[in-house]
Amino acid sequence: MDIVDRLLAHDTWTTRQLLMACQSLPDSLLDREFDIDHKTLRETFIHIIDNMETWTDLLCERPVEEKKGTSIPELMSRLSMASRDLAIITHKIVREGRFDDCFIDTLDKPPRPKTFGGTIGHVLTHSMHHRAHVMWIMERVGLKDHIEGDLLSWEAKSFGWE
Repeated sequence: MDIVDRLLAHDTWTTRQLLMACQSLPDSLLDREFDIDHKTLRETFIHIIDNMETWTDLLCERPVEEKKGTSIPELMSRLSMASRDLAIITHKIVREGRFDDCFIDTLDKPPRPKTFGGTIGHVLTHSMHHRAHVMWIMERVGLKDHIEGDLLSWEAKSFGWE
């Protein structure tokens, strides 16, 4: 497993674990507002997954389509599809050695170029940043026993060392 595979797998697994930890929460707690970025658990999860879907569409140089589904099971399904598609395009970019090549970000006004490698890095670090917000909100709604989300803990669990 190379570094790209590790980062992609860790990103998806960690977001999925946090979604699973929130499955039992009532809507009132999923939608409880706090004074932080996207305000609620649900909106923060939606933002993480929307970001992955949007950037994957842009990396694939296809029209950006808004996806639907905001329940925890629907978000888990969207995460599965988005992470699969992101992994497919990322592996193609790796195989073709195109990290420094550019695509046009058609959502920018005016549209402008971005590198494939920079965008992949952005998706992964963006998710990590907002997962920290998720964990902060989780603790405030009473879910204090959650994963830390670091890569080495993920690796230990994935390889059966823990």
